[in-house]
Amino acid sequence: MVFASLFDLVSPSSSPWRQTRGHVDMATSAARVFASGRGTSLVPQTLKEMRAAPPNTKVTSAKEENARRRRALDGLGVPSFDAHLQENGLEVLRREPATILQVNVGLYCNQACSHCHVESSPLRTEMLSDEVAERIVELARASPNVSTVDLTGGAPEMNNCFRYLVEKCREMDLEVIDRCNLTVLQEPNQEDLAGFLADHRVHVVASLPCYSASNVDQQRGYGVFERSIDGIRKLNTLGYGKEGTGLVLDLVYNPVGAFLPPSQKALELAYKQELLDAYGIVFNNLITITNMPIKRFADYLHRNGEMQSYMQLLLDNFNTKAVHGVMCKDLVSVGWDGQIYDCDFNQQLGMGMQGGKTVFDIDSLDELTGQRVHTGSHCFGCTAGQGSSCSGATL
Repeated sequence: MVFASLFDLVSPSSSPWRQTRGHVDMATSAARVFASGRGTSLVPQTLKEMRAAPPNTKVTSAKEENARRRRALDGLGVPSFDAHLQENGLEVLRREPATILQVNVGLYCNQACSHCHVESSPLRTEMLSDEVAERIVELARASPNVSTVDLTGGAPEMNNCFRYLVEKCREMDLEVIDRCNLTVLQEPNQEDLAGFLADHRVHVVASLPCYSASNVDQQRGYGVFERSIDGIRKLNTLGYGKEGTGLVLDLVYNPVGAFLPPSQKALELAYKQELLDAYGIVFNNLITITNMPIKRFADYLHRNGEMQSYMQLLLDNFNTKAVHGVMCKDLVSVGWDGQIYDCDFNQQLGMGMQGGKTVFDIDSLDELTGQRVHTGSHCFGCTAGQGSSCSGATL
């Protein structure tokens, strides 16, 4: 098996490169704390780095990516994911009642991370419309099994519909997750964002792929680590990450190269100690996520001639127990345009659900129960090692 060691996490890697209703109480106090970078956008720096990127980092289509993965699997003599399940005595995946409604609010982002499977950046203009947002709220209300609404992007907070979705879903007493890149907390007109999240008791899942500044900046852009630490401090000041507050702050780790994450529990202990000792910051849980061989990470693998070896790694670590915990069974992913998918990764590859449904084609998410999950060769990423999902390891 090839997993990251704790040493790998701090050593140099080889990876490639609002405005709605205001909230005055916590929001105002948060805006007065940790003013470094306040009102200074990260976008100009991100655009500068994108212009300086090597010419061979061009974006490839989902069709090209799939062909590369398929060729890699053909070279290994491996069948499709569904066939591999059956060869291992498992049934093909079918949907269970949806408990998580995940919404990609839009692809615009103030960052352009080198391993982003969504290929977000300041150049992306795809954004959720008011009409789709209102329909999502209606579907959440009509789907009794749904307990969580998971908002992702891009930087979801930079879409005008973000706060509307948070407010409406919290009114229904649903858990709301904000997948936050942390640097957005210092973007112009977002100074009250941390307070807004705390006021609505939003569960923050924040990206911090390493506790090393050099590794984070290499993967996510110059100065991102420092801004991220400031963002966590701002959240900590409001009670996030602290026992007894009920304000949950989880951090996300993903490898900076072509290897699998280490033990989630062991790495969490290392993260907590390092971040507390070095910066005096705290969080609740660490989520480890395997890099899926799609989009920018697929391009990285292709450029470095590692696609076949990475696919072999996923296959060598195929875990039948991890199959039972895959997120596509009880999660529904909705794109910024209202299209419905089995998971966020399928969304980015344009692999829609059976019949190509949108949020306007169904009256409840319960209608999707029993459908066969649309799988592909990238699915081996979710079933390798300790398993992987948007909620972290599944085992």
